[in-house]
Amino acid sequence: MGYLIERAASDLRRAKYAIALTGAGMSTESGIPDFRGPKGIWTLDPEAERRAYEIYHKFLKDPVAYSEERLSGPSILGDLSKVEPNPGHYALAELEEMGVIKCIITQNVDNLHQRAGSSNVIDYHGNAFRLRCPCCVRRFQLEDFDLERLRRERRLPPTCPFCASPLKTDVVHFREPIPEDIARRAVEEVERCDLMLVCGTSAVVYPFAALPRMARQRREVKIIEINMEPTPLTVERVSDYLIRGKTGEILPEIVKKVR
Repeated sequence: MGYLIERAASDLRRAKYAIALTGAGMSTESGIPDFRGPKGIWTLDPEAERRAYEIYHKFLKDPVAYSEERLSGPSILGDLSKVEPNPGHYALAELEEMGVIKCIITQNVDNLHQRAGSSNVIDYHGNAFRLRCPCCVRRFQLEDFDLERLRRERRLPPTCPFCASPLKTDVVHFREPIPEDIARRAVEEVERCDLMLVCGTSAVVYPFAALPRMARQRREVKIIEINMEPTPLTVERVSDYLIRGKTGEILPEIVKKVR
C-alpha cells in the first residue's frame, strides 16, 4: 500500500487539473449510515427503500404532504448538523488549499466537505441543508425560512420568493432528474480534468457512475480509486489502480507525501 500511496502523491503532483469524486464510504467514516451496506438503512428496512421511490411523486402530486413529511420530521440519516467531518474530508480540503484538487463532485448530501473547508464542491445529489425551487432552480438555506412557524400556521410548503413555486429539499430523490445546472457543471469538470480521485463510492448509482467512465474515454486521464473493496471500476479497468482501505486513513497519508 505504501508504494501506491507514493504513486498517487506523485500523480497528483504532476496533474494540472485534478478532481475528486466522493461517495457514501466517506460519510460512513463520520458515523452516517449508508443505504445498501450490510447494516444499511434499506438493508435493515426494505420497506423504507420502497417508500423512497415514492417521495418525488409525492412532491409533484401533493407538495403540502411532502413538506409536512420531509421538512418537519427527522432525517432518515439522523441529525446531520451534529456529524463532524473526518480526516478524509480535511485531507481533500487541504489538497484544494494547496492547489492540487480543483473540484469535488460528491454523491453525499451531508455538507461535510464544505464544513471541512472545501470551497468548490458540486453536490451531485443535492444538499440536505438547502431548499431548491424546481422551477427556477434557485437554492436557499434552510434557515432562510421559519419552517416550524410555517408548519404551525399550516402554510407549508415554503414558496420561492422569486417565482412563488413550492420549494422542496435540495436532495435529489429517486426518479427526480439531476438538476440541469449540476449535471452540466459536473460534466464540465470531468471533461477538464487530467486526474480523478474516486473516493468511497461503489460507482453503481447512475448517472453519477457514468462520470469516471466518461473520463476514461480520454486515455491521458489518470483515475485512482480509494475504496475498501474492488468496484466495477476496478473490474472493468476504468481506474488505473485501487488503493484499498479507509479514505480517512489513506487520504491524509497521500497529503503528507504530496507536501
